[in-house]
Amino acid sequence: MSTDLHRAELLPADALREKRLGISVSDSPDLHRLGLLDTHFRMTLGELTRTVIIGGGSLFYGGHLQSDGITSFLIEELHRYGRRDRPLKVCLAWTIHRSLTAEQIAEQKDFLGLFGDIVFLSEDGDRLDGPHNDPPQQEFTADERAKSLSGLRNYMTNNTDARIVLGGKRAGFEGAMPGIVEEVLLSLKHRQPLYLAGGFGGATIDIVRALRPSYAEWLPTAEADKDQRDQRLIDGLDALKTMAETQKWDGYENALSDDDNKLLAASYRPSEIAALVGKGLGHLFKE
Repeated sequence: MSTDLHRAELLPADALREKRLGISVSDSPDLHRLGLLDTHFRMTLGELTRTVIIGGGSLFYGGHLQSDGITSFLIEELHRYGRRDRPLKVCLAWTIHRSLTAEQIAEQKDFLGLFGDIVFLSEDGDRLDGPHNDPPQQEFTADERAKSLSGLRNYMTNNTDARIVLGGKRAGFEGAMPGIVEEVLLSLKHRQPLYLAGGFGGATIDIVRALRPSYAEWLPTAEADKDQRDQRLIDGLDALKTMAETQKWDGYENALSDDDNKLLAASYRPSEIAALVGKGLGHLFKE
């Protein structure tokens, strides 16, 4: 895809006004295998952020407030583009914000400034008026963590219009299945359009393979992955297939053509991925 075409596909200002886009993203275990660096991954995330922000939309991300994490990266991107109507919504699961001190939360609120809001959620995923006033809690049971993360993901799905998916862990996750898999499962349940950017591998390409196998033929499953996959990942992908069949909706009803979605499933070029997502969103929400 040429540079001119990239420019042509960028969303015009206000094309996404009042639209809320969820972004499901975490580091991919396939970067080294694909000859890619974390820099490529972050560049793509930056391009996607720019597409949504310049288009006038809001970006919902469920994460944490660590200084070297994706939340901080998104905030830095917003500082570059200058929108000051709080377009970033950082949604914090109960176990995440419950473990923070009042000083840590205040510091992050200052860092966000006019660029975003922090959404504090209960264990069930209900929005709270603000952070807790109790001393921080550091120990949680596995069930508490899983429940609060599911509550977060339900909140995000119920409060967004479409979801962009990138990367994703296959191991080392908390909950009944990898977070990105659970988020996509909820999107299918609510018939929410998906933009599955699979070029960086990870759980995203596993999801693509589960929903549209022909789109994932470019990346064979590694033999090591076949032997070591977490059973919770396998069960989650099976649940996706069942949900798509039951709902008769696999998320690819996203205003992109089959060729566009197939390219989105394989591309690792930041501008190309952003152009494809922008094209889909522009057509999806066109009045």
